[in-house]
Amino acid sequence: MAERLTRVHAPEGVFPAAQYTHVVHGTGRLVAVSGQLPLDGDGRLVGAGDPAAQARQVFENLRRCLAAAGAGFDDVVKLTYFVTDMAYMPAIREARDAVLDPARLPASSALQVAALVGPGFLMEVEALALVDG
Repeated sequence: MAERLTRVHAPEGVFPAAQYTHVVHGTGRLVAVSGQLPLDGDGRLVGAGDPAAQARQVFENLRRCLAAAGAGFDDVVKLTYFVTDMAYMPAIREARDAVLDPARLPASSALQVAALVGPGFLMEVEALALVDG
């Protein structure tokens, strides 16, 4: 349950962040979700050239992967974003905020990469979660 997670938004001497939490810790069983791409259940790219559509699909895939481990978005302690252009981050944040409480954001990292595993992919997102053991 999310109540066993502690979020430290601004550790002493660290500038507060608006888009993520600096530190999230808790106890439980670790769930690692591999980077999710904007693919539908048949392996087709969703939202070619559309970062908002791709972000929604990525978060839907994350939801399904978390559920397979008995977890949900409230259990997520860390998200890592891989994007081919940092200009896609607002679309990703919008998709994220549709499934995560903006007042209880996980720790996060965002990296711009030259390319992802295949053509047409604008982003990939991986997650770490803690669930009851």
